[in-house]
Amino acid sequence: MEKIIITLGGLGLIIGIYWFFFGKKSGEAGSGSAREEARDSWNIIVEGGYRPTTITLPRGKKSTITFTRKDPNSCLEDIIIEDFKIKQFLPLNKPVTITISPARSGTFSMHCAMNMFHGNIIVTS
Repeated sequence: MEKIIITLGGLGLIIGIYWFFFGKKSGEAGSGSAREEARDSWNIIVEGGYRPTTITLPRGKKSTITFTRKDPNSCLEDIIIEDFKIKQFLPLNKPVTITISPARSGTFSMHCAMNMFHGNIIVTS
């Protein structure tokens, strides 16, 4: 009987740890039940990663993304969006605006120079 209780307790702890570290948090973009509405203007705060992590842009329209880096971590000094051939330096506490016109739908990644922090750009038709 003790082995069963210990096994179930351990299993519960494993599930709890998995949920805590890998489950979606309520403040994350796209964590709600409805899909995020496509907008042509976004503000992203760069602090320990990108907030929001995922943004949605309309296809075929000129869109602006403004990054404001508040984290002095040197890894976050650059934003790289390979699919749009963008590599931009982000000075500390100064907004930097990037303008793109996505021609195709899909999910495109953005990341820091060391590829440690990630985000996504979803382009909808």
